[in-house]
Amino acid sequence: MEKQNVYLKPVTLKNILKFAVPTIAMTVFMSFYTMVDGLFVSNLIGTNALSAINLTAPIIQLVTAISTMLATGGSAVIMKKMGEEKCEEAKEDFTALILVNVMVGAVMCILGYMVMDRIFAGMNLSADVEGYCVEYLSRYLLFTVPILLMNNFTLYMIASEKAVLSLVCSVAGGVLNMVLDYVLIAGFSMGISGAAVATGLGYSVTAVVGLVVFCGKKSLLHFKRPVFRFRVLIKAASNGCSEMATALVTGIITMMFNWTMLYYVGENGVAAVTIIMYVLMFVSSLYTGYSYGVAPMLSFYHGEQNCEKLKKLAGISLKVFALVSVVTVAASFLLTKPLVSVFARPDDPVYDLAVTGNRICSAALLFIGFNIFASGLFTALSNGIVSAVLAFSRSFVFMLITMLVLPRFLGVNGIWLATPAAELMAFALSIFMFLKYRKRYGY
Repeated sequence: MEKQNVYLKPVTLKNILKFAVPTIAMTVFMSFYTMVDGLFVSNLIGTNALSAINLTAPIIQLVTAISTMLATGGSAVIMKKMGEEKCEEAKEDFTALILVNVMVGAVMCILGYMVMDRIFAGMNLSADVEGYCVEYLSRYLLFTVPILLMNNFTLYMIASEKAVLSLVCSVAGGVLNMVLDYVLIAGFSMGISGAAVATGLGYSVTAVVGLVVFCGKKSLLHFKRPVFRFRVLIKAASNGCSEMATALVTGIITMMFNWTMLYYVGENGVAAVTIIMYVLMFVSSLYTGYSYGVAPMLSFYHGEQNCEKLKKLAGISLKVFALVSVVTVAASFLLTKPLVSVFARPDDPVYDLAVTGNRICSAALLFIGFNIFASGLFTALSNGIVSAVLAFSRSFVFMLITMLVLPRFLGVNGIWLATPAAELMAFALSIFMFLKYRKRYGY
């Protein structure tokens, strides 16, 4: 069986990268075309429109949070069953979880339309920015179900040894998004609504291809008559709750960043935050892609109780993260001005804010990689509670503390320092949990 042969290969850096590189490339490319989205919006419409995209982000993260939970948690549960040779049961659970995601998408889309006007009206925004927010989100929500399917199919393609196909879908969707960005914004004068439609159609590529692939019988995982097992849904939810927590609290923290910036600097500050988030997101995608790429391996080895392979995989991964962290911090710091100038001209007040902020925030890249991997490791090992503690502490508790304390004493620089300080605290907690559970799982 091809899938078993892949997992039975020796755990070497070469074999790990063969498994993970398509996923890394996919996540990096996805973050890249998100940046290109912002590039078109800022240059063709203006930095007010760029601010609006950031202001809508928390609502979008809320809409996709439950799907993220079921996708990551469900993937770990299903691949564990595959490792236990319960293949037919795993396929039934897979189909049931996809149907649950479709229902969740429909409900969240309706709720999004019900609340968005009141949310933006309460932010005390300029009429220009508020209008951009409503226009962008109202178009984006039309694609809720395809976007949730994309979230799921991306992970399940990886688990089914179709990471290259997942990468091709992401590249095709990204290219479509970038082309449509220009065509719809500049060619058809659709403004920010064109950016939303371009993004939705780009994400839909993976959803459409995934439906075709998983309807066939040749895939390791494929659709069959679903069996709704409540315990599987609960296990997937509990196991993936850390990822849902991350999505939720990321939205909350993004709102805090926006409100704090509006208080200290105004809407220019929100645009600067958006630029810095693009840079951090781009680098973080390297770590996220690697973690997603090796997660099925971790789950499979855990299912067959192969501690030797788990230990070797974890050890190699830590060395990779240490090296990449140092390189990315240096690159982000040295390339700050060229990166920022892509989104804002030097005579724009947003430029100086973003340059200062990015140089300070670059320090967070020393810790983000290990923090992402630690949370993903425990999710893959079906320990959703520890994963949730790590993700929630990192994304919410520590960020909340630093966001409330540092700006009071350091002003705008305190806002920029909040992310490195929170990641450092999360790093300490991740090391503690990693060492505490080392003997239990044998990694």
